[in-house]
Amino acid sequence: MKKPARPDPNTSHLAGEYFVAAELSKRGWAVAMTIGNAKAIDLFVEKGRCTVNIQIKSISRKKNVGWPMTKSKVWSNVIYVFVCLNELDEPPSFFIARPPEIRPRIKQYRTRGILNFGSVNSPQFCNRWDKIELAIQKARTTKPAATK
Repeated sequence: MKKPARPDPNTSHLAGEYFVAAELSKRGWAVAMTIGNAKAIDLFVEKGRCTVNIQIKSISRKKNVGWPMTKSKVWSNVIYVFVCLNELDEPPSFFIARPPEIRPRIKQYRTRGILNFGSVNSPQFCNRWDKIELAIQKARTTKPAATK
């Protein structure tokens, strides 16, 4: 019997973006995808006239070592969603983190870095969509008053 096809590793990122956009829409946020036009931002998420920037990193399965990323590319004004697409018969896994939570977990090498799957596979990160809501609330409280 022929093995089921796996997604091309080069398209895993786009699949992850769509899965995250769907999850956020399901939870009541307005979502805009940049589709490669903004290097550090994949999604803009809006609720109550406040916006949060989302960066998505995707891998096709748990057997992958982790998500390639370097400490110097972790931006302070972005929420990170790490997606593992998993096997064909299981739903994707989502791990949500703020920049200060991610920087110390990246294994930085001379020319590259990696965030290991095991370093975020915990209740602190798994399906923590509330971190995006908290970022929206923070943006709301720090937003300058509108002028007429």
